[in-house]
Amino acid sequence: MPNPEPFVNLRNYDQSWFDRGRAGWYILLWWLVQAIAFPLTPHPFHGLRRALLRLFGADIGKGVLIRPTARFTYPWKISIGDYSWIGDDVVLYSLDQIKIGEHCVISQKSYLCTGSHDMNDPAFGLKTASITIRNGVWIAADCFIGPGVEIGANAVIGARSSVFSDIPPEQVSWGTPCHPRYHRKIR
Repeated sequence: MPNPEPFVNLRNYDQSWFDRGRAGWYILLWWLVQAIAFPLTPHPFHGLRRALLRLFGADIGKGVLIRPTARFTYPWKISIGDYSWIGDDVVLYSLDQIKIGEHCVISQKSYLCTGSHDMNDPAFGLKTASITIRNGVWIAADCFIGPGVEIGANAVIGARSSVFSDIPPEQVSWGTPCHPRYHRKIR
């Protein structure tokens, strides 16, 4: 039986409309700094990593802790509020804006993804949407947060969850897809 012709024709892929926010040379410079400087900074040198991100346009609050293995695609599209923590191997894939509130924890190996593709478009067109994480949120280890998602204040996302839609404030949620399970009791 012959293989059917593919629906998708990647020869027609075009992201010429997409604005990365900076010139190509600037993006390359950032990628070099991130690839070399970030992983070589000792663990307690959070201030140096904050300074590097600010130098490249990120809005980073005071007291933010960032592990050396965290990755930021375009820092000028990222805002992190005061006293938030970004864990080991966290990826902030910031094709669009990522806003993280104050006193948030983004645990290790979590992936915040602002980009996807239109599966109904034969050219597989790029789609982007911002992510908003409100104050006091804990995203536990190895979570995926998809484009366009807003996580309400003081919510908890359980380990290895995949979040494709908004999560209300003060909800403990988990699963793939992630759903609210019960109200978070704040003392």
